[in-house]
Parts: sequence; C-alpha cells; structure tokens
Amino acid sequence: MSPLRFGGLWLIIVSMKAKLKTTLLPILTALIWGTAFVAQDVCAGRVPPMTFNALRFFIAVVFLFAVKLVMTAVRRKKGVSAPPSSIEERKKARRTLVNAGLLCGLALGVASILQQAGMEAGTDSGKSGFITALYVVLVPIGGLILGRRLPGIFWAGLALAVLGLYLLCISGSFSFAPGDLLTLFCAAAFTVQILLIDKFASSLDPIEFCMAEFITAGLMALIGAVIFESPDRASVMGCAFPILYVAVFSCGVAYLLQIIAQREGDPAIVSLLFSLESVFSVIGGAVILHQRMTAREYLGCALIFAAVVIAQLPEKKPKTPSEPVQEE
Repeated sequence: MSPLRFGGLWLIIVSMKAKLKTTLLPILTALIWGTAFVAQDVCAGRVPPMTFNALRFFIAVVFLFAVKLVMTAVRRKKGVSAPPSSIEERKKARRTLVNAGLLCGLALGVASILQQAGMEAGTDSGKSGFITALYVVLVPIGGLILGRRLPGIFWAGLALAVLGLYLLCISGSFSFAPGDLLTLFCAAAFTVQILLIDKFASSLDPIEFCMAEFITAGLMALIGAVIFESPDRASVMGCAFPILYVAVFSCGVAYLLQIIAQREGDPAIVSLLFSLESVFSVIGGAVILHQRMTAREYLGCALIFAAVVIAQLPEKKPKTPSEPVQEE
C-alpha cells in the first residue's frame, strides 16, 4: 500500500463515527495482525528476532513519515491549518509525545522481541497466538487495578473468548516450554502497551505517536541486534517480502488503527476485539499455507465471535421507580 493511497484512506478513517471506530477498526487491526503471524512464522529461525524487529519498526517509521507528508500536503491544498498554539503549549505537547513514545515504545519493543524469540525457541504460531492473546484477560484486570469498572456481561464474554482461544490454538497437550514462557511475558508487555496507549492517545496526533513509539522500539531492537546477533544478509533478503508486509501493514497500518480505536473506546472492550487476531491467524494459515481447519478450530472461532458479540451488548440499566402522579 502506497503512502498516497493510505493517506486517502486515512481521511475516511478519521471521519468515522466513534462507535464505528471502536468496532470496525479493532476488527480490521486483528485481521492484519492475524495474517502477520504467518509472515512472522516464515521469518522465525531465519532472521534473528531483534534484527527482524529493528527492520520492521524502522521501515514502518519511513512509511508513516511519508503518510504524514501526504496528509500535510492535502491539508495545505485544502487550506486547512492547525489551530494556533502558544510556545508553552507546543513544548508541553512535545514532552508528552516524547514520554509516550519512550514508555509505549519500550513496552512494544519488549513484547515484539519476546514474541519473535518465543517462536524461534519452538513455540508454534497457534500456541503463540493463544498465549499472546491472553492480554484480553490481563488488560481488564489492569483496568480494575486502575479503578475501571466493567459490566458483568463483559466478563461472561471474556470467559467464552478464552475458551474459544484454547480450542482454536491448542491442538495437543498444553505444557509450558521455554518459548511459551517468553511469549507469556510478551502478553504482559502488550498489556502494558495497551494501557499506556489508553493514557496518552487522546492528547496526541496518532501518526506522530505511532512514529515515536516505533523509533523507541526500533532503537531498542537495533542495539540488541548489534550486541547479541549476527544476521545473515542472504536470509534477511530471502525474507524481504514477509518483513515488508509486517512493517507496512502489521506496524504502519494496524498499530495506527489501534491508537485511533483506543482513543474512542474502553481498552478492555477493544482488546477483546483484538483477540480476533487468533481467528484470522488460523484462517490465514488455511488460505495462504493451505492448512486444514479441524472441527475443534471451527468451534473455537465460533466461541470467540460469540464472545465479541456478547461483549458489545449494552449493559442493562436498573429500572428507576416511576414517580407518583400528583393529584391537583
């Protein structure tokens, strides 16, 4: 996808109604992340995890920078300019952007490296998808600690989603290996990243926020790659297309959609929608890699879809007693 074409799509996205953003965008994000699991699995074992992440984050920064230039040119052509702000306001916005980029970037960098390292250590893509998606449990627990209240119907949907994820992703006995432990820590890091985005997203430009996050995560991965890894140039070039797909779509597009979705919605509800990435991961494997889905996997998909629908149901408000009619 070219930055120019995505720039046009971006105008449509930002003009969406809030309810549509909090429902459609997380599902689209999950679709992209789910298919990216296939690309990551192709690179695992061929490109070292920190090298892989440094490449994808820096390519994503270049893509988003091009998108930002396109959007600035479009606004200038239409005569739309940002509202004037004082020097103090600009300094405060820059400080917030730097803090958000550092904190979210560190969480994202740790999560991404651990996820790829777990797959390289032997955790297959199905189990990796299940363990990573456990952030759907950790995010609402983190929200409770921070004082967020969620309706009972959400917890029913959450339990159904975890059961569906298990049926979908775990085909044999569930025993923890070293790679699985790395992936569990990855889920915890993604939880921190989701909660931090909820804290900062409403006050920052989404594209600038995403770029700052990726620069931090990319620098972290690059330093680790220089110190600990010796990537083979031929292997990296052999994985050029999967790396490019993950960089442009999984990072450049999907993480940007994540920020937009979380600006409008509760992180616990949005993260439950993100769990659909496991469904799309399995479907992607069936379509792209011609892997056959079992009845157990179909049931898991159905349970996750049901969980998403249940979590979107409005909470029943307690009935208020009707006021007595006053006689004249």
